Amino acid sequence: MLDRRSFLAFAGALAAGRTLGRSGGDTLDRLVDSLGAPAKKLRGIGVQLYTVRDEMKKDVAATLAHVAKIGYKEVELAGLFDKTPAEFKKLLDDNGLRAPSAHMGIGTPDEWAKSLDAAKTLGCEYVTVPWIDEKQRQSIDDYKKIAEGFNKAAEQANAAGLLFAYHNHDFELKPMGGEVPLDVIYASTDPKLVNFEMDIYWMVHGGADPLAFLKKHPGRIVMVHAKDATAAPDHKMVDVGKGTIPFKKILPGFLGDAPKNVKPKHVFVEHDQPADPWASITYSYNTLSKLLGLQNATA
Repeated sequence: MLDRRSFLAFAGALAAGRTLGRSGGDTLDRLVDSLGAPAKKLRGIGVQLYTVRDEMKKDVAATLAHVAKIGYKEVELAGLFDKTPAEFKKLLDDNGLRAPSAHMGIGTPDEWAKSLDAAKTLGCEYVTVPWIDEKQRQSIDDYKKIAEGFNKAAEQANAAGLLFAYHNHDFELKPMGGEVPLDVIYASTDPKLVNFEMDIYWMVHGGADPLAFLKKHPGRIVMVHAKDATAAPDHKMVDVGKGTIPFKKILPGFLGDAPKNVKPKHVFVEHDQPADPWASITYSYNTLSKLLGLQNATA
């Protein structure tokens, strides 16, 4: 029923076996100066591997090694790139990386079962649906059916010892028949089963306030995608620290001042179409690293 861009057909892949300067928005120094006590509960900053997908296609081992060298401790998966789950897990272990989440479509029951097995082998905590095909979301009733599907898939995931999450874009924020689809998904899914991964860029792009949404749905947003945007009306996607999204307000609210039950557990850098993926994830890592006070930024 559900799938992402063709690149992220995870189940199909299984079947086949600093200097930081002023560049718009807040400068790094202003970001750091605005913070109180840094968040220390995150185990490390992560990156969604979709950002470096072209490099992954060339050489998975070398790409993961480079990701780790930048300083990342966690990755979020976007396919296995012709590796078996066991082979991919070994490459993660060899580079000191964890994969708490994997993006995957639900597909058929058999495909979902295979994906859950793979996620367990990979050491994932969450199986995260990253996309709803446009044909499947033409009405509010469609979104209610999608929510039912999420509940069923989440039950299977829980039975397998995994947690289920859904990653938003901006289309779920466009009102339909007087209702906001993302609100409908939240309201129609079991809070004990279905978690959420908030993409801050797409929330802002869709006209929503990330912090307000977090407080509206306490405890359900367990992961965050961090990417920046240029000013309206373009809202072009850029590296964290190069745009206008007020991360100095948003991230402390998510990770520092918020009650324990509303704090996301993982933050993943992502850029859908970076001109230079290595420069992009290094810049964003450096910004977030200093902003969150987790560790020294890399060169």
